[in-house]
Amino acid sequence: MTAGPKGAEDGALYVEFTEVSKSYDGHSLVVDRLNLGIREGEFVTLLGPSGSGKTTILMMLAGFQRPTSGEIRINGRSVQELPPRKRGIGMVFQNYALFPHMTVGENLAFPLDVRGLPDEQRSERVTRALDLVRLAGLEDRRPGQLSGGQQQRVAIARALVFEPDLVLMDEPLGALDRSLREEMQYEIRSIHQRLGVTVVYVTHDQQEAMVMSDRIAVLNHGRIEQIAGPEGLYEEPERAFVARFIGENNRLPGRVAHVEDDLCEVDAGGERIRAFRIAPCEPGDEVTLSIRPERIAINPRDGLYHNEIAATVEDLTFLGDHLRVRLAACGRRDVVAKIPNIVGHGAMMVGDVVRIGWTVNDCRALDFEGDEECQA
Repeated sequence: MTAGPKGAEDGALYVEFTEVSKSYDGHSLVVDRLNLGIREGEFVTLLGPSGSGKTTILMMLAGFQRPTSGEIRINGRSVQELPPRKRGIGMVFQNYALFPHMTVGENLAFPLDVRGLPDEQRSERVTRALDLVRLAGLEDRRPGQLSGGQQQRVAIARALVFEPDLVLMDEPLGALDRSLREEMQYEIRSIHQRLGVTVVYVTHDQQEAMVMSDRIAVLNHGRIEQIAGPEGLYEEPERAFVARFIGENNRLPGRVAHVEDDLCEVDAGGERIRAFRIAPCEPGDEVTLSIRPERIAINPRDGLYHNEIAATVEDLTFLGDHLRVRLAACGRRDVVAKIPNIVGHGAMMVGDVVRIGWTVNDCRALDFEGDEECQA
């Protein structure tokens, strides 16, 4: 039996990928048997490193690339034979793709002209789209007269002006500086919430994905490693790759010593660590332990945590609202803890021997990654 699209259990789907694969050379798969379902009005981000297949997935959905196998459906209709112009999709790219010889108003009116809307409707929709992205009054300027952020707003307005039900965004904020990028993240999220349009977004920036998305599909080598909401991905990674890619994480290689229901005990660098078992494992199996830096307490009250071990302070870095402490523990010298910037942290110095501890639930035993990956 073929697996259904991920997300299908949550209700009717607007976008469906069923066993979709893509190969450019007939041998290696850029996208490998993708099953993905996206609900109407949902904001789903395809997140992954370069070469993970996320842009290829977007281009197949847009119609610019054809799947090697499998089926893509939009609103229940197969789009295999449907050209891009007939899919009714709005698109936003990193390079804006604005016509430099046209004014802002003419750029926005272009997709309406193509669709044959009368002059009065074109004018109303252009005005409405400019209001939506807070650029009212700039319709007579040319793109070269606008800042990067304003040009990106125009690109977004042009993707929305013909009122599509589906909008695709491919690294749309990649060319902006950090502060403007963060501002536009919230702007795009606000527009999505107001319009309720379905959005499929591509990025390699995990913070960007966390800020805007209802769900995030983490991709690696053309496959979805995990798809979940931002909090679920951060708090409950199901695979070592996800734990490594989403946020900072301590990853400790170890060997399972004992298994009991959902818990296991793991020998890691000479310490016996109790962890929540995620990967199927038996005594003797190798696993990767994952612990978030902010979940590691330094010098906790005696007996507070089941996992308590000795560590040596290797480095202290002041980062404003918190202190980043690098520790030697569990046979490694790269264990990181983050502690709030409160009175008293000055008592800890490089070279000090301290106790560190964490709860069993904050330590997850995931599929094994080699030592090189754990150090990356």
